[in-house]
Amino acid sequence: MAQVLSTGLEFLDHSNPNGNPCVKGYNIIDGELKQASGGSTFKSINPAWLDDCLGEFPLSGEEDVHEALRAARKAFAGWSTTPAPTRGQIIGNMGRLLMEHKDAIVAIETREIGKTLKESAGSVQEAIDTCLFFQSEGRRLYGQTVNSELPDKELFTYRRPLGVCGIINACNFPAAVPFWKMIPAIMCGNTCVWKSPQDAPLLSFALARIMHESGLPNGVINLVHGKGSGAGQHLVDAVDKGMVDKISFTGSTAVGKMIGEVCGRNLVSASLELGGKNPLVIMPSANMDNAVEGAYWAGFGTAGQRCTSLGNLIIHRDIYDEFMSKLMAKVESTTIGDSLRNEGVLYGPMLSEKYAVDFLKDLGMCETSGATKLYGKGRITNDNKPAGFLGDASEGVYMWPHVYANVTEDMECFHEEIFGPAITVVKANDFDHALYLANASPYGLSSAIYTNDRLEAYRFKTGIKAGMTGINNSTTGAEAHLPFGGVKGSGNGTRESGIWVIEAYSYWHAVNDELSGKLQLAQMDVEEIEIEEAEVDWTSLA
Repeated sequence: MAQVLSTGLEFLDHSNPNGNPCVKGYNIIDGELKQASGGSTFKSINPAWLDDCLGEFPLSGEEDVHEALRAARKAFAGWSTTPAPTRGQIIGNMGRLLMEHKDAIVAIETREIGKTLKESAGSVQEAIDTCLFFQSEGRRLYGQTVNSELPDKELFTYRRPLGVCGIINACNFPAAVPFWKMIPAIMCGNTCVWKSPQDAPLLSFALARIMHESGLPNGVINLVHGKGSGAGQHLVDAVDKGMVDKISFTGSTAVGKMIGEVCGRNLVSASLELGGKNPLVIMPSANMDNAVEGAYWAGFGTAGQRCTSLGNLIIHRDIYDEFMSKLMAKVESTTIGDSLRNEGVLYGPMLSEKYAVDFLKDLGMCETSGATKLYGKGRITNDNKPAGFLGDASEGVYMWPHVYANVTEDMECFHEEIFGPAITVVKANDFDHALYLANASPYGLSSAIYTNDRLEAYRFKTGIKAGMTGINNSTTGAEAHLPFGGVKGSGNGTRESGIWVIEAYSYWHAVNDELSGKLQLAQMDVEEIEIEEAEVDWTSLA
């Protein structure tokens, strides 16, 4: 840990047009700053200003991942026996350090992935809230005392840590999500190897240094950088080698299924938080202006790059025209740009060039499906930009907001997630039809309904197949003390956040403490209680 704390940031000889430094980043393994064993590196680039290099980081290979796993295994013995309240104290320290450095961390997140400052602040605050919540859970890692059916015997249950956890998170919430995973993991006594998102390595590096500064022992959290197909795959492959006791993954459903297969054949626990095609239903009784605001934010906040972003907007036919008129007016007035240089923007660039390429492919799917494009012209350029775009489009990776109407259940774009600023609009005949459509996609992450009919709200929340539901609210996620996760193609039933996540990072240990000094066998040595025959003629009372 000393080297992590005493070594100041190093800067590369690289001239950025905005004057910001280009940092030399490292893996953190057993408390030491390390480059990749093969010497390869990659750069983190600001998607709002492609000439702006944030840093150069190790392109980790199998040897680096295995070294981190060995460090985590070595640290497990000491950390798992550290009293849980002490672990909670260190987690509390992390939260306080995050608060102290919040503005700087928010600026890094906005510069590295293009989120607005307000959204980045929300992501970092979520990490802070997670720390403060789990600080006290260190004093509430409860087991139970259970009465025995035999005399002079005590029964207990305890929560025990799983071991070494592999942590892989996407880059769209690079502060909140890794803390959702690692804070409960280490609170339960596990150790971690964290593969940072390829598009957010500087923020991950900064967060890992804060974790160590909080008093975390060496090896409890180890950070490796690299590609998902490289370091990430090596971390998953290590499950087959017996080096990993848990994988926690946030990302695509296809990759999640692969990870689930690897973990399943090794009987290793997996937490899989995957994609979504989140439905939002608008009913005639809804407050129209509130519903428009909720749908607009759900679809286009974060440039649609949330797993909880709006997918299918399902509108009752009686209010379809009125609602769409108001929604399209907002869409056409959307302000887009770099939040670090422009105020009042709804969203910034795509997370990276890769996400931009994938998004354009998804738009092609909408058009080949036969949906009607109401708005949107692909990538924003200086020759192709909406009225609300601010700045020089050639500097970054920006996309128009897109709206596709006349979408039906038989279209591919009805079922497939579109990761970017685009929504698909579906018309419903009545409430039952709307609920059916909301359940018709293969995903089940988030969902929402706007209605002021209490029975409709009740029937929706009891009939929807989703991990989360908003009533008169958008499809976005939950607070730090509520469970987060999905069903169907959106996950395997595990949850992030709140007390429920503890189940994912611990197992129950039952202890049978025999005090009698002799062998007593449950079910076999239990004294039977004989039934006394009552002197009553029950038939005479009939």
